[in-house]
Amino acid sequence: MATCPECDADMEVDEFDVDKGDLISCPECGSNLEVVSLAPLELEAADDDEDDEDEDEVEEEEEADFDDAETVDDDEEKEDWEE
Repeated sequence: MATCPECDADMEVDEFDVDKGDLISCPECGSNLEVVSLAPLELEAADDDEDDEDEDEVEEEEEADFDDAETVDDDEEKEDWEE
């Protein structure tokens, strides 16, 4: 049995089914929690920074692709005007 550090709900977590560093979700409040200790089983709020960084990288890549697409379209329009 573990306790959610966010909402203090009792959670049924089998310490044999999880490893230190695993991420689980609280069924009551939905918080993302990280297993920080197995004996006794302890949970802490998971850092969402890693997820945010990954999302930021994807957004930057999408913006770069969009900018490249605009450049190609502008070049094609210029060629049409020159003809």
